[in-house]
Amino acid sequence: MKRIGEQAMRVLRQLRGPDTSDSVFEATALIVGTLFLVLGFVIAFPVFFGHELAISGSGSIGGFAAYGGALTAVLAFVLGRVAVRPVEIAEDAVRDGFSVPGDRLRWYDLAAIAFAHAAIAYLGWLGIAKLLELSFIGAPVFAFPGAILVSVAFALTAYVSFLSAVALTPMVLSLVLAVFLVVGAFAAMLASSDENWWRDNLSALGMSTNSASIAFNATLIIAGVMITTISRYATAGLPVDDEKDRRGRFLVRGGLILMGVFLACVGIFPVDEFFLLHNTVATGMAVVFAVVVVGLPWFLRTIPRVFVLFGWAYVLVIAVLGAFFAVGYYNLTAVELIAAVLIFSWIIVFLRTAGSVVGSTAGDPVPITAEG
Repeated sequence: MKRIGEQAMRVLRQLRGPDTSDSVFEATALIVGTLFLVLGFVIAFPVFFGHELAISGSGSIGGFAAYGGALTAVLAFVLGRVAVRPVEIAEDAVRDGFSVPGDRLRWYDLAAIAFAHAAIAYLGWLGIAKLLELSFIGAPVFAFPGAILVSVAFALTAYVSFLSAVALTPMVLSLVLAVFLVVGAFAAMLASSDENWWRDNLSALGMSTNSASIAFNATLIIAGVMITTISRYATAGLPVDDEKDRRGRFLVRGGLILMGVFLACVGIFPVDEFFLLHNTVATGMAVVFAVVVVGLPWFLRTIPRVFVLFGWAYVLVIAVLGAFFAVGYYNLTAVELIAAVLIFSWIIVFLRTAGSVVGSTAGDPVPITAEG
């Protein structure tokens, strides 16, 4: 045991340096996953002993894996952040994968990202359990195999969350954001107490009278914080050659941050309690999106032209949807849902595009032009 402890401490000391290799991260993630594998079995087996368990539902292994997986995701994420924290931070050091010298993610940024990991784990394991229940109708699960399955779920969750925590980049967070939005939205739809919510609008899921309001509004708030966080850092490393480029980068960053703030406000102010304010921030988000997308080639001259055309096509589609709603061809839910998918997918692709522009110019003094 003493030898294992010494080896674990040596690996952790390696992690606290600026040039840590991917192999060290992988090895440490496997150690963390193994620890949660053992811990999961030690906790689950005594709880399950003497019982025949259902796959999904109340008191099932699916529920146990979901709640435990959420807690595991948070703990593994915290371990990852603690492990990679250097003892001393140089003033011009770049933390994580963000091109912001001397800066670091704030506590509320990390809290939102950790919550997103927990929500993905919780909803993901619930969904997998429900799918397995439909595949093995009426099949009971005994204590020993049930404990094994739960411990494996904990190990996988810990492994993925730890690796995500030690390698935070705009691209990684854009993937986390995408998965979080999808699972959060579907969870709210499935949990809705109003089967006909779609006849009104998408915001009906967040009404205080709807059982899905907490899931829906929390998803929007956390996603808004994440968009604000990622936007601030993802645009910081974009190349600027003169004051015009610097001002354009500032405008794009401000627009994306404002979109994140508006999105969070949509969740903070439910439509049935704050009708005017809710609609104002929701409309404001769409307006800011259109301004940023249309003005992108002038704001960021280094952005690829194909991405600019991609954004303009999105704005055109949203405008056509608005016209369809105005003439009564589409209902508001259809317009809101499709527009939300387009806006969020554009944000995610922009974050990845900005990251690729930063990466391609990191060692090249010649800036990329809009035509290149």
